[in-house]
Amino acid sequence: MRVVLSTWGSRGDVEPLAGLAVRLRELGAEVRVCAPPDEEFAALLAGAGVPLVPCGPSVRSVVTGTRAPTMEDAFRLAGELVADRFEVLAEAAADCDAVLATGLMPAGVRSVAEQLGIPYVFACFHPFGLPSRRFAPQRRPGKPSPEGETDLKVLWEQDAERVNALYGPALNRHRAAIGLPPVANVRDHVYTERPWLAADPVLGPWQDATELDLVQTGAWFRPDTRPLPPELAAFLAAGPPPVYVGFGSMAMRTAPELARVAVEAVRAHGLRVLLGRGWAELAAVDDRGDCFVVGEVNQQELFGRVAAVVHHGGAGTTATAARAGAPQVIVPQIVDQPHWAARVAELGIGAAHPGPVPTVDSLSAALATALAPATAARARAVAGTVRTDGAAVAAKLLLDVADRGRRPAAG
Repeated sequence: MRVVLSTWGSRGDVEPLAGLAVRLRELGAEVRVCAPPDEEFAALLAGAGVPLVPCGPSVRSVVTGTRAPTMEDAFRLAGELVADRFEVLAEAAADCDAVLATGLMPAGVRSVAEQLGIPYVFACFHPFGLPSRRFAPQRRPGKPSPEGETDLKVLWEQDAERVNALYGPALNRHRAAIGLPPVANVRDHVYTERPWLAADPVLGPWQDATELDLVQTGAWFRPDTRPLPPELAAFLAAGPPPVYVGFGSMAMRTAPELARVAVEAVRAHGLRVLLGRGWAELAAVDDRGDCFVVGEVNQQELFGRVAAVVHHGGAGTTATAARAGAPQVIVPQIVDQPHWAARVAELGIGAAHPGPVPTVDSLSAALATALAPATAARARAVAGTVRTDGAAVAAKLLLDVADRGRRPAAG
């Protein structure tokens, strides 16, 4: 059995596929992952024993430039991603039995599967971007909802129009070139009527949020048994648990003083600080011994040894911190992150920072909530409910889908 997994996006869009790929291989499947060509993604997949088929531009080159991407950049990127899927993904999937897509609007992947006559599955890592009865679609940063516009149905119709404008021309041009009919609603075509939700049921409940027939598997964790670097282990052993501050693949252009703000806010609570360098390039602000900077590290191991985790609210980081029982402060930036922040606060396992740019006072106040004994106790309690078998569940489901696709039609 051969399957191909496709994504384009940040580490949070790639790492879960590494976890799924590991479980698929354990079941005897051959797996390929089409993902951005960033070096860290190639290393991540290589560590899971999975080959990377580079598809699309480097994500880091798109999100860490000197300026934020414009709408012109978005249209250009959309066309490039669609074209690469019809070329690169089509070749990678040519001898496969099923294809699964996730990440930034994977327009084109279903068309490739249709051309090859193999099953297609769309998976998402949060329920907040699906047409919903409870959540409004995410708008571009800085673009408020039109005054008086409260009808969710109207907002979601506008969201479909936006996706059509971005992806429709390129998608239908490539479909026509291989003899497929045009798609009228790109978003709904990509999502299908039965998408998979790779989120924990406690952290990401979706009941009554959408009319789609979601299949919730649980989050897809990548098995990580790497030891912590000796220098980091020594820092952890040298004093009380520090507060970890890291923003993953977020460039954090709007918060140029983030490292200083974070260090001062943590020190205000008398605690040591552990900075995750990430794409924001966080660095020490002085030479005091209460601050340590780390690069890519085993967060599953680390988060169980810190007093709290301050982060951007990506689905993967939120789930990893919850699984470790670490109180959280989420400083949300984009897309699903404000929803994860709200959910963490609702569960009582941390605090939602008010807005994307922290000050020393605002971050210190959020930390006061996260560091409270009641929050720590609640975080430990919720940790015991977080499912760890999501990738295994999804792997079996995907192979079942592939197997059904191989069987001859009845009659």
